[in-house]
Amino acid sequence: MAGCAGGNAAVPPGSTASGAEGPPNQGVVTPRRDGDAEAGKQAFRFETFGNERFWTDAVRLPAGMMAQRVTPMQALELGISIDVDALSADTRRALTAELRIDPTGRTSAMLNDPAMLAMLINANAVIGMPVKDASGDGVMDVMKGDKVGASCAFCHTATDGSAFRVAGGGSIGTRLDGLASHNLDVGRIFATAANSRALYPTLQLSLNANKGNTLGRAPTGLTETSTEAEVDAYLSNPAFYPKGMFDDTFDGNGNPMHNTPLFRQDLAAPYGSEGLIARLDNFSNLVYTTLFDQTALTTPGGRAFLHTLGGAAGDEIADDYVKVLAATGVTGYPFVKAAPHAKPGSEDAPIGLRVDEATLLALNAYLAHLIAPVGAPADAQVYARGRQIFRTAGCTDCHNVDQGKPVPTFIVAMKRIFPGDNPVVLAQRMPPLNDVLNTAESIFDDKMAVVNASGRGEIRGTTMPLLLDLARKPVFLHDNSVASLADLLDPKRGANAPHPFYLTDATRRSDVVEFLKSLDTSNDSGRR
Repeated sequence: MAGCAGGNAAVPPGSTASGAEGPPNQGVVTPRRDGDAEAGKQAFRFETFGNERFWTDAVRLPAGMMAQRVTPMQALELGISIDVDALSADTRRALTAELRIDPTGRTSAMLNDPAMLAMLINANAVIGMPVKDASGDGVMDVMKGDKVGASCAFCHTATDGSAFRVAGGGSIGTRLDGLASHNLDVGRIFATAANSRALYPTLQLSLNANKGNTLGRAPTGLTETSTEAEVDAYLSNPAFYPKGMFDDTFDGNGNPMHNTPLFRQDLAAPYGSEGLIARLDNFSNLVYTTLFDQTALTTPGGRAFLHTLGGAAGDEIADDYVKVLAATGVTGYPFVKAAPHAKPGSEDAPIGLRVDEATLLALNAYLAHLIAPVGAPADAQVYARGRQIFRTAGCTDCHNVDQGKPVPTFIVAMKRIFPGDNPVVLAQRMPPLNDVLNTAESIFDDKMAVVNASGRGEIRGTTMPLLLDLARKPVFLHDNSVASLADLLDPKRGANAPHPFYLTDATRRSDVVEFLKSLDTSNDSGRR
């Protein structure tokens, strides 16, 4: 296997026959401040900073679910999970009895009753969709005006499936915070909303500033006049918005990326597959102030940020979004509860807003210390062989062997991680931002076309992932383009494919696959 140094030799430049434990230059480490981890757990699960008004009054997700009579079983099939510990004892007993009679859940009255979904939401049992007492009567009831928001847990929590599990979907059980929600069908969930048009900045668009061209998986882009049905058709099409992915960039491009884990974030900096954000609290703040309430992008600070990123295209996104919100009756925005920041446009406050600092630092503490899953069992000899190949075949030009160490913080240049990168300039930008670039023949670089690490003076490329919980991962690379670890390391993908670092021998490849699946934060000291 060749490392990031390039080439396909068995021992590429920079490696030795005896092997290496990781790249000699690990990059610059950014300090992190931590708060109260227990408060961070509550924030991770339930904090919205007011975004319940965005999801309930603008996107109208609860209204859409109720109108379509979505049942708990259908929600589970969409990859949503349910916290069994949030249910009353009577509800748990009744559900257990039904599933004992029919373990498939097909005949369960509770799981196939649309009214039961509202009850689960009211109990704060639907993971990542916390309910807030908007009416102030002390009783949670979404049917009587209480509102449902979004929390970090939506994409980054699973359950142990101890009560029930839907194959390829969600589960009912005890929360396992930090796990990537590989089966969460975000696009189809959003398509159930009554006003999915309110997600306009994160849809694949066709903009006049780009001469009507579009960038993404769909052949055509949406516009400010696209109907609800047209937006829903885009969101619910797995070819355009695959399962397990979330489009987290407000750039008008259709570039969903695979959900990532949020355990052991002390090891994961910089953040995002593109590496735009260096500090964990800044990453959380960006999510709360933009993605979880996209209407904040219409504020002066939001407009300035979009203009910095996209120039005329960014201006057009903001202008068109205001038209969409007006056309769909959305008022009173922005909804996020955040304070003006002294340094608008900085990493601390990209749109000039920052949510409560104590909560951000509490989240730091919780995410930094969330335990990663134990690796899959591996035969000791296979593990040893795979480990040695990993050390000697060039993998450690970029990756560390010991997954209890922070990942190297450098950005891997796009041409190195993707030799087929042959971009054209779509728009010019002021330094330190690189020009907006795109390789038309590939979707791999779409995520980094507009939003990338050049925003903090780095290069366009990718960050290092945590090599943890890989046995549970169904697909690989941020664009879902590789079906398995074995395929990732197989030269049949070609020299110009993304991550073209291969092992030609099938046995050696299998040994490395088993080694990688077995990795956790404590297994490099002879545990296996």
